Amino acid sequence: MALAGCVGGQDGDGTTTDGGGGDATTESDDSGGGGTTNVAIISSPAGFGDGAFNDLALQGLESAAEDDDIQIQQVEETDQSQYGTVQSRLAESTDPDYDLIVMVGYNHTQALESNAADYADQRWMLINDHVDQPNVAGYTWANHEMSFQAGVLAGTMTTRELEYEGNSTDPGNATVGFVGGVDESLINAFERAYTAGVEWVNEDADVRVGYIGDYSDTQTANNIATSQYDAGADIVYQAASAAGQGVFQAAQDANRFAIGVDSDQSQTLPDYQDVIMGSAVKFINEGTREVAQAIVNDDWDSVQGNNVVGLEEDAVEVVLGQAVGEELPDVVTENLEESKQAIVNGDVTVPCSAAGCQN
Repeated sequence: MALAGCVGGQDGDGTTTDGGGGDATTESDDSGGGGTTNVAIISSPAGFGDGAFNDLALQGLESAAEDDDIQIQQVEETDQSQYGTVQSRLAESTDPDYDLIVMVGYNHTQALESNAADYADQRWMLINDHVDQPNVAGYTWANHEMSFQAGVLAGTMTTRELEYEGNSTDPGNATVGFVGGVDESLINAFERAYTAGVEWVNEDADVRVGYIGDYSDTQTANNIATSQYDAGADIVYQAASAAGQGVFQAAQDANRFAIGVDSDQSQTLPDYQDVIMGSAVKFINEGTREVAQAIVNDDWDSVQGNNVVGLEEDAVEVVLGQAVGEELPDVVTENLEESKQAIVNGDVTVPCSAAGCQN
């Protein structure tokens, strides 16, 4: 486990020591007095620097720290088996005493089910899942709704001619791809909703699917995407966190296109701007900012519980790529808006749920 220094707030000079193996302790020159709010954030297995999920969660806390006296402790732990230990050590810390511990990803859920009860005075934020305890704010973004719209984007463009910086589609071959991280309930919802979105536009389109097995193996992601491009895919949507960069590299090598996830990856990963047609974005940063501010304002009741946010709340959307987006036809925006309204109005039922696929 790696613990980065504190950031944000008015006197963010905290130092850390690493005991190794998820057994680290945290030291800070801030005793938590004087109105300072201390927040710790524990990464998902993909770690910080993913240009997506983890970085967005951190950005929201950093944004809150611009307005209030908040100290942020980054804790990068990529070994899920250590999450119980890391959570409990942070909850037991007295220097500083953390007002909030943010956990990035459902991978933390099992450990938190015990720790939330064992540390009843500790307030926790869990991203992409929920634990039914009064000291937990669970925030789940409607991954399935944004993935449906990613499918609408892919389904619209696979039968249309597009050329940009040497990359192109083959409008005579309605084939797209999906590369997921781990083959389990949550990512299955990305896959099934994406496929439904493609088929909403073109029921005859072929959707090729592959899973990496984790969220960090860029080479396997590259290999899977390359096989999909070789099989005729014009566009591949990746739901693989840091590993997804391998998909973008494969798109460049194949002179095809890709769709990013979580953040606008044409901005966070500018080296791949030429192939990122768009990204399925969830505003995790708004959620972490909201919970941090609730802690500062002693307004826990406003965020506690199971919070599910999606298209209706403008908490997720497909944004077009910073470079490629300008080359897309108006029908893309029209189809995205039409599908959004159909979902919000209940005219379209998106497969699975924000929590994943249950069967």
